[in-house]
Amino acid sequence: MPKDTSIKSVLIIGSGPIVIGQACEFDYAGSQSARSIREEGIEVILINSNPATIMTDPSMADHIYLKPLTTKSIIEILKEHPQIDAVLPTMGGQTALNLCLEAQDKGIWDDFGVRLIGVDVNAINITEDRDQFKALLKKIDVPTAPAEICTSYLRGKEIAQEFGFPLVIRPSFTLGGTGASIVYKPEDFDRLLTAGLEASPIHEVLIDKALMGWKEYELELLRDKNDNVVIICSIENMDPMGIHTGDSITVAPAMTLSDTTFQKLRDYAILMMRSIGNFAGGCNVQFAVSPDEKEDIVAIEINPRVSRSSALASKATGYPIAKIATKLALGYNLDELKNQITKSTSALFEPTLDYVIVKIPRWNFDKFEGSDRTLGLQMKSVGEVMGIGRSFQEALHKATQSLEIKRNGLGADGKGYTNYEQIIEKLTYASWDRVFVIYDAIAMGIPLSRIHEITKIDMWFLKQYEELHILEKEIAKYTVSTLPKEFLLEAKQKGFADRQIAHMMGCLESEVHALRMSMDVNRVFKLVDTCAAEFKAKTPYYYSTFEAEIEKADGTRFVDNESIVTDKKKIIVLGSGPNRIGQGIEFDYSCVHGVLAAKECGYETIMINCNPETVSTDFDTADKLYFEPVFWEHIYDIIQHEKPEGVIVQLGGQTALKLAEKLSKYGVKIIGTSFDALDLAEDRGRFSDLLTELEIPFPKFGIAETADEASALADQLDFPLLIRPSYVLGGQGMKIVINKQELEEHVVNLLKTIPGNKLLLDHYLDGAIEAEADAICDGENVYIIGIMEHIEPCGVHSGDSNATLPPFNLGEFVMQQIKDHTHKIALGLKTVGLINIQFAIKDDTVYIIEANPRASRTVPFIAKAYGEPYVNYATKVMLGHNKVTDFDFNPKLNGYAIKQPVFSFSKFPNVNKALGPEMKSTGESILFIDDLKDDQFYELYSRRKMYLSK
Repeated sequence: MPKDTSIKSVLIIGSGPIVIGQACEFDYAGSQSARSIREEGIEVILINSNPATIMTDPSMADHIYLKPLTTKSIIEILKEHPQIDAVLPTMGGQTALNLCLEAQDKGIWDDFGVRLIGVDVNAINITEDRDQFKALLKKIDVPTAPAEICTSYLRGKEIAQEFGFPLVIRPSFTLGGTGASIVYKPEDFDRLLTAGLEASPIHEVLIDKALMGWKEYELELLRDKNDNVVIICSIENMDPMGIHTGDSITVAPAMTLSDTTFQKLRDYAILMMRSIGNFAGGCNVQFAVSPDEKEDIVAIEINPRVSRSSALASKATGYPIAKIATKLALGYNLDELKNQITKSTSALFEPTLDYVIVKIPRWNFDKFEGSDRTLGLQMKSVGEVMGIGRSFQEALHKATQSLEIKRNGLGADGKGYTNYEQIIEKLTYASWDRVFVIYDAIAMGIPLSRIHEITKIDMWFLKQYEELHILEKEIAKYTVSTLPKEFLLEAKQKGFADRQIAHMMGCLESEVHALRMSMDVNRVFKLVDTCAAEFKAKTPYYYSTFEAEIEKADGTRFVDNESIVTDKKKIIVLGSGPNRIGQGIEFDYSCVHGVLAAKECGYETIMINCNPETVSTDFDTADKLYFEPVFWEHIYDIIQHEKPEGVIVQLGGQTALKLAEKLSKYGVKIIGTSFDALDLAEDRGRFSDLLTELEIPFPKFGIAETADEASALADQLDFPLLIRPSYVLGGQGMKIVINKQELEEHVVNLLKTIPGNKLLLDHYLDGAIEAEADAICDGENVYIIGIMEHIEPCGVHSGDSNATLPPFNLGEFVMQQIKDHTHKIALGLKTVGLINIQFAIKDDTVYIIEANPRASRTVPFIAKAYGEPYVNYATKVMLGHNKVTDFDFNPKLNGYAIKQPVFSFSKFPNVNKALGPEMKSTGESILFIDDLKDDQFYELYSRRKMYLSK
């Protein structure tokens, strides 16, 4: 049966600001969903308070409301749009589901005649209410862990006495494992039970027997209203039970599962989905499996919505789960829809993978000094990367190379641990770097049986690691002139980077690259086609690998490269890699708009990125997508293959910018602002020479490379001092110090973590007002797209400040200085494209803090507030397609827009919440006010100094 023709207008609820546990994978789902609905000629109305994302771009829906996610906002929208027939709450994570339930309880949907699609309320209630869920599983004969519901402190004590330790406490109606914990010792129980009861909005927890060491699996399902069900993807957690799936290294398809058990998991998952309610859409089911030959199965939970893993499963298989789930919610059946990749087969199929994917989370513990870095049931990661390879080893290596934590892969880079006690401790208490520590343990000679006993990681994975180390030892016996081709090819097939192979043989990366070229060991590109090449894919979505040559009957030898290079003029856009604090979804927004603008200018667009959560890695955003690490070797091989006109680096944050020097050195054209100009802005010394020449004031400063130099400088500059390393993002390592002891301590620590860095020491302008401007420049003309004033004083990182657009109390004299300085600096840096400049204002003088000739964190916010496609314009300027004067700028904003940072401190209860020069927020929301008398503005202004710290 085709779509439900009674649906003419749909409300989609987004997931709000990005927090740990609910990130841009829901933005990706919402974006896909909106496109999917509009393809059907149905109106889309969208509510989301997050200005940094593509989802809230005016092009995504017919009406977008950047409003707080509350029932008050829902009522306002329903009054404004009485034509809304249906609401789709399954694309916005737990936030959207909880809001939908609240609206249901208040009778709002009934009052306005709106029905739920994609899920039913019973399904949400059954899956979220741990008691109902447990009763259901018992009824349908699906095994569960011994567990009891607890709504009081006293009942919790009784359950603990009955079950014994270790125990797991899971609060109802929370996301990202909020409030969940494993209790090993009775003395910790009272505290953790109280925390769990407080975290649950209904003050209810499930206490269950901990299945420590059991293996964990997830299945992604889709069902239509005819009860057709397909399993899109099986995902295995390399980490056993006890670590939240969002913090686990996961592998697809499942690697260590017997076929019999896999079939049982399928049957259970389908039975569970059919039992929780009569709805059409997506579902995510999690299981634990005992690690012995019995392979006992226990169901953990089911989520009747797209989940964090749905984005991963979509990118892993090429099957767009959110898009198809939306069509099913509109009434279609799976057999009526097309496979989006082949365009010729049906969507009623289960993808087949002829490759392996590995997801590794990306943490940011360095931003939370004193945080508990061990991994457990509460999710702590802020982003993730995905590697695709022909083997687990290759995919694992590519994922570790994508993390951007100054590692070149597993081992073979001189950065591993070599202390036995430290390695054992890190294996025992899983932390962010356990993926590397396993390799270090094997290199040290710790037996696999011991590693398995400590970590409970399946022996199959450990043997894969061991094979890598054996190969490393073998290659280390050779030099660059004696290494046989078969070893070089095997190392590349197992994912070792040229840099790692160079480290093994004690030579340069460039020598290994030259050796590869001479031996014809070249990357080939393969399609992600959902069907293991059984049908022809129409969508160019690639990953790289290495293949042995195939010999034809006539004796000719070749390797099979599936990426066909066209003769069109091409542009490569470098993505921003994994999300982290300081570089989040806003750069993905800029990359997507850059791709679309380059398409409009007639270029074939090529995207390189490794973040599975985002719209830039959707298979139909760019003309060609290379799902590869944003890592020099991979990028250079793609450039050699595609031969683009140039590469855009200024949209992908610091990730892409860091590669500008190498691109320039290798003769690759950088589109827009040149590397020299980018370097001039980053090099504090050169930049201040430019400011002196332009007669623009800046705080007194000096540059130090040692603690002694810093101490000598302090005598000239006067405390307080602001210390800033060069070439960092998100204020990494920045600190305000007030005496020599603090100065020495911080400088020594900084130079230990970022050796060889030039540190800038400048006099901190105590009590100054901070402001920033974003502008577009074509080398001759400058247009300021927005000037924002921070509510917090100077000293709080701009990403952590509440910022108002336009400024709320800067006089005309100060505003004129800001405008003049912006024009002079943009032209002085020979900017072509975007630039962001930050100012400190004291005694009516405007000082320059820094300038970044690239897309900034605030560009999406300004574009949403003014309703203007600024990244589109800036990209056309970068490409030389337009001058700034060609555009008809027409910003529209009544009153003020305020960018409000959102923090995830709840995940790190013991961390100091004070704000300073280093960024700590994970996301942001936008607030519109009519005037400065607004209560919300007054409250923000009155608290502006509360959290300021050094």
